Amino acid sequence: MAKAVGIGGIFLKARDPKALAAWYATHLGIQLQDGGYFSFEGPESAGTTVFNHFPLTTTYFGDGPQQAMINFRVDNLDELLAQLAAAGVRIDPKQEDYGFGRFTWIWDLEENRVELWEPSPAS
Repeated sequence: MAKAVGIGGIFLKARDPKALAAWYATHLGIQLQDGGYFSFEGPESAGTTVFNHFPLTTTYFGDGPQQAMINFRVDNLDELLAQLAAAGVRIDPKQEDYGFGRFTWIWDLEENRVELWEPSPAS
């Protein structure tokens, strides 16, 4: 049986796509490639990708009307949070720790809630 083998892309509407792309490059190190897209490639990008559905009433994506949320795997959550705080990025003070990793949330330039996940070394 044919099946999906991974996420080929995540596409979001933005009020100002260029400014939002620059925000992600500055604060999360996600650089725009030739052709205007982001790409994760190489051995450091390998890992689990989750595809899941939430009820319409969920507050997991924040309190607003946000319909989707991106989860980024990060290599050092504490260091990244320090960088983001120094840059004035809005950070949820809540953090969660599980056997498979640590999580926290930030908001991007257009107030989209974004999840950051540092997988545990065993993940």
